[in-house]
Amino acid sequence: MNYLQLYEKWMSDARLSQEAREELKHLSAAEKEYRFGAELEFGTAGMRGIIGYGVNMMNVYTVRRATQGLAGYISALGEGAKERGVVISYDTRRFSRRFAEATAAVLAKNNIKAYLFGRVHPVPMLSFAVRRLHAAAGVMITASHNPKEYNGYKVYGEDGAQLSPESSAVIVGYIREIDDFLSVEGEEKSPLIQPVPEKVDEDYYAELCKLSLSPEAVKACGRDLRLVYTPVHGSGYVPVTTILKRLGIKATVVEEQICEDPDFSTVGIPNPEFKETLSMGIALADTIDADVVFGTDPDSDRLGVAVKDGTGEFVALSGNQVGILLLDYILTRLKERGGLPANAAVVKSFVSTGMAKAICEDFGVALIETPVGFKFIGEKIKEWEASKEHTFVFGFEESCGYLRGTHARDKDAVVASMLCAEMVCYYQYIGKTVYARLQEIYARYGFVLDKNVSVQYAGLNAMKEMNGVIDGLKVCDVKELGGMRVEAVRDYSAGVRRAADGSREPLNIPKCNCVYYELEGGSFVCARPSGTEPKLKIYYSIHAENEAAAGEKFEAAKRSVDLLLDKTKGN
Repeated sequence: MNYLQLYEKWMSDARLSQEAREELKHLSAAEKEYRFGAELEFGTAGMRGIIGYGVNMMNVYTVRRATQGLAGYISALGEGAKERGVVISYDTRRFSRRFAEATAAVLAKNNIKAYLFGRVHPVPMLSFAVRRLHAAAGVMITASHNPKEYNGYKVYGEDGAQLSPESSAVIVGYIREIDDFLSVEGEEKSPLIQPVPEKVDEDYYAELCKLSLSPEAVKACGRDLRLVYTPVHGSGYVPVTTILKRLGIKATVVEEQICEDPDFSTVGIPNPEFKETLSMGIALADTIDADVVFGTDPDSDRLGVAVKDGTGEFVALSGNQVGILLLDYILTRLKERGGLPANAAVVKSFVSTGMAKAICEDFGVALIETPVGFKFIGEKIKEWEASKEHTFVFGFEESCGYLRGTHARDKDAVVASMLCAEMVCYYQYIGKTVYARLQEIYARYGFVLDKNVSVQYAGLNAMKEMNGVIDGLKVCDVKELGGMRVEAVRDYSAGVRRAADGSREPLNIPKCNCVYYELEGGSFVCARPSGTEPKLKIYYSIHAENEAAAGEKFEAAKRSVDLLLDKTKGN
């Protein structure tokens, strides 16, 4: 059945809602092809797409179908799993509550208990709730930091981590058995749909408070700390302000960005990785002469931070910079307090800053790299809990995702806000600033410039085209990038590292379609398709003696990569 036939089938089906029918009847030919020419893919841990009706869009029908697949997976685990149930949360995006209710109703129709939060809750609290309630799975309705046109459906396993690729594949098998998207029904008034107990929230905050590292500094400086926070219209407002208050720090919140606005009307994109997203917070901070600015994304798993530089101007720190500051702070305070485990380990995605290696080596702490995706960090925590090989102390990704503690198994902007706030207090307590400490880190370990560049794609074939570019890079013989010698190439899809001398060694890491160039001096360049947006992402981590030299090396490397990409596309 081609896309036009499928479109007509939907339009002639009496089960199609009037809302859907009105939207679909005004589509152009190109829009029909996009919406019905492919199915919205359920990848590892879930799906994400543009909101709208059609089989390639996020809507109540694709949500019900995905949930029926999840129901098949849980039912196969047995009656005990069905009784343990699924925890469902959602953020402030369009239709998030409706999709969450539809998820609960389909699960109930399949005789599976569904715990549904009564209001928006962020990713880390969903992850925590799955663990605390001993549920069989969790579902988070969110598209994280994507533009307002998107929503998504993320699935979590019983350990509170995003579902493994193996389990996701099982769910996909059940989903593919459902050809008729409009056939899946739910039971909205079922007694199997229950609210998440309020005590779960209190337990979450109690766990976070245990992770505080500098109570004496917070007691001395917290009352006078001038902190500006913006939830950017998302789910972070209540939990972030609550944990800061319990820490003893009062946050000045950007009033215009408290409301749960699904259009995120005060920002271009609700992504705290960008300084523009923090602009209202920075403006308020300038007005009240604040010390630091925090911003969280819609599902509050990412934290953006801005601090004053040496001239008193606010600068937005990159996710890598916040990552190394938190890494340095956590290891320093654990060591000072005598609480750094002998088998301590830090986990980061392999595209995150190369600076982490030097810091971990200095503290004698193991550093483990994973593919992009916090589920892989969650898997390491689970593995080490069983083997006792390492004790997890911190995990981070360059995209503003951080986790300390094992209460959750995904990025947690709430605990990151708490730790960053007390980090500011700690440095004030000992007569420093966060920015000054960052410069000390560079002076000690050498300057590293970390930059991300994205190449936008569009259309039904976007993922195929991006993977084609990566496949092309794998067969290119690249000797240098920007004048920096390529010492080895890691092909993560084949699981092999090829050194410049011709030797090969396996990569003991989950496979993904990604090419990584190890450059002289510890620098690297890495290319991979985004798993959540139609973007080819290029990561640069450039080591140099100072910022100016790093900038020159970056520009030279980028020119080389641009030429390489053009050559690959040409082939």
